[in-house]
Amino acid sequence: MSGVHVPPAPSFRLDGKRALVTGAGRGIGLAAASALADAGAHVTLLARTRGEVEAGAAAIGGRHQKAEALVLDVTDLPAMQATIARAGPFNILVNNAGTNRPKMLLDVTIEDFDAIMDLNVRAAYFVVQAVARRLIEAAQAGSIINVSSQMGHVGAARRSVYCASKHAMEGFTKAMAIELAPHNIRVNTLGPTFLETPLTKPFFENTAFKSEVLAKIKLGRLGTVEDVLGAILFLASDASALVTGTSLVVDGGWTAE
Repeated sequence: MSGVHVPPAPSFRLDGKRALVTGAGRGIGLAAASALADAGAHVTLLARTRGEVEAGAAAIGGRHQKAEALVLDVTDLPAMQATIARAGPFNILVNNAGTNRPKMLLDVTIEDFDAIMDLNVRAAYFVVQAVARRLIEAAQAGSIINVSSQMGHVGAARRSVYCASKHAMEGFTKAMAIELAPHNIRVNTLGPTFLETPLTKPFFENTAFKSEVLAKIKLGRLGTVEDVLGAILFLASDASALVTGTSLVVDGGWTAE
């Protein structure tokens, strides 16, 4: 024998873990729930729309994997806090529920500002608090993934409020990571670029807008939900055991410039 230590590859498996995905009715949330279940986690799909999360949970269950639907509006903070307090602890949180109302600065209304901040900052913050509290009570480790955006690192026209909300998320993620590290709870953000989904597809029918976006993405194409799943599994699993308080930006090179 040579005596050379060859370390084994890390595991991305999530067997025995409980995961909560907010905004799980469609897009990144639904794809994340599917990927986490495929890696062995018991996944709870949370969204306001009953039909979507029940259909998603049923599709995952149809693969003989563990999934359940939870119909809840995370902006109803008392209801959200009570629901998570009653639930078993979630070892993984994909804090994905979010919104945007793209407008030029001079056209933004107080209602626009409040709608974006209430979901992207206020609700997102207190969902983490509720999940972390249950983990600490149960003395369990966890991985919290706050779904931010490349816009949490840069600015862009028509997105002043959205950028403010995601910069806020980047900031509270770092602070949360410091506080929760002694409890072996990791907190990171995921920062996707523009993804082509059924919800965003109509926007890209505007050729000028699509050209503007593609000019910024150095790899020359829009993202897909599949493009972010590897990053989610990495952050959720023990493969990222020493990763906390940082952002994994999946942006095709947008923020490199």
